[in-house]
Amino acid sequence: MKYLESETYIGDNECSEDAVKSSKLLEIRLQEKRDEIAVLPMDAPIDKHLELNLACGYILLDLNRYSEAWPLAKTVLEQALEEDLWLRAVESCDILYQSEQEDSIKALAQGIWLGVTFPIDPELSVAMLQHLIDETPDNSDGAAVAAVTACYIVDIRTEDSDREDLKFFTNQLLGQVARRHSQVEEQEIFDFWVERMELDDPVKFLPRLAKIMDLIVEDEWWFDRDLLRS
Repeated sequence: MKYLESETYIGDNECSEDAVKSSKLLEIRLQEKRDEIAVLPMDAPIDKHLELNLACGYILLDLNRYSEAWPLAKTVLEQALEEDLWLRAVESCDILYQSEQEDSIKALAQGIWLGVTFPIDPELSVAMLQHLIDETPDNSDGAAVAAVTACYIVDIRTEDSDREDLKFFTNQLLGQVARRHSQVEEQEIFDFWVERMELDDPVKFLPRLAKIMDLIVEDEWWFDRDLLRS
């Protein structure tokens, strides 16, 4: 699971000396990616360009160079949307959210909309929804809607060997949300909670997720959703 990793290179180090070493390694990796970009042929697929630039963006996050990661990811997002490269678009929104800038929460909402609307890597869609859960208060219904949407995406999109791991992860996520939302501990109470919250029908919870995204974005969408749907 590459998108759901919670540990960072520097955060895992036991002392400042290790952190310095890790920072140097990240700087080396960053330069290597930039060198790869520099030698890409003019006719290389645009997806390859975006992939390498996004790799640079994630490394910049690990280096806490958020002000550099933001404009890089914003440019990638614009290019990805022009080329209908939905995975790259959502990855760029992930970087924009983690860059901790003024509009980062709006970037998260845009990424969630794209990640739920288009059949990208389900793990990335789940990671974006997990970000939303982390942003919400314990008693927020929005966290429950995000968690059950994550379960739904895994259920309809995964078929490979990662399916069971992702299903376990999202089921645990929904259980954690139920506990913090309503102190739900027992299965019978959990089932009642799901029914009461109307989390058992995507026809009901997906429109609720869309309304939450609208509230976060505040009519400042960076793309025409109707056009993308068509």
